[in-house]
Amino acid sequence: MTLADPSIEKLSVRLRSGTRLDHDAAQGSGFLDALAAGTLPRQAYADLTAQHWFIYETLEQAAEAMADDPVAGEFVFPQLTRLPALSDDLATLLGPQPKLSELPATQEYRERLRAVAFDRPWGFIAHHYTRYLGDLSGGQYLGPAIARAYGLSGAGHRFFVFEGISPPAFRTGYRDLLDRLAFSPGDEQNFLAEVTEAYRLNIAVLSELKERWV
Repeated sequence: MTLADPSIEKLSVRLRSGTRLDHDAAQGSGFLDALAAGTLPRQAYADLTAQHWFIYETLEQAAEAMADDPVAGEFVFPQLTRLPALSDDLATLLGPQPKLSELPATQEYRERLRAVAFDRPWGFIAHHYTRYLGDLSGGQYLGPAIARAYGLSGAGHRFFVFEGISPPAFRTGYRDLLDRLAFSPGDEQNFLAEVTEAYRLNIAVLSELKERWV
């Protein structure tokens, strides 16, 4: 991987500042706060888990497709894989072989992943960053809150638990990888725009969940 020009402000810094409003909008959806407070039925949490299952199924298929890519492959970390944990959580919450249904917003999210994350490094990294660094940031506060609210002990909220990973150290290393990227100007703009799109898609899923449950 070619090193980026050190005279230019770090990509991770520009990324965080440029998406601060998107991040705040996702956190302020209302649905996650209600879950953390335990004011919604347990089925609402199961519904969120089901939407996550669909999203991560597609995102982790993209990771398999991009594993050998010289740029995107740097961001494929098997230890981040969430689909087995989500399957375990759903079995706890809904029983074996649960019947899951996608929200329209989830279907749109997956369609976008299929369009940009399977063969475009900037697309894969944009969605990978938005989901997994969110899981390793705010998700580390949300997970324990949900566990307390719904009386879960291990089983049922494994999605939020990253065995063998120090979230602060991993986030630092991940941002270092971002700062070493040397995208062309066009690909960098595509990447930054796609992160914003990833936030929009996430917010849309949370909004539909809020309409259903809050």
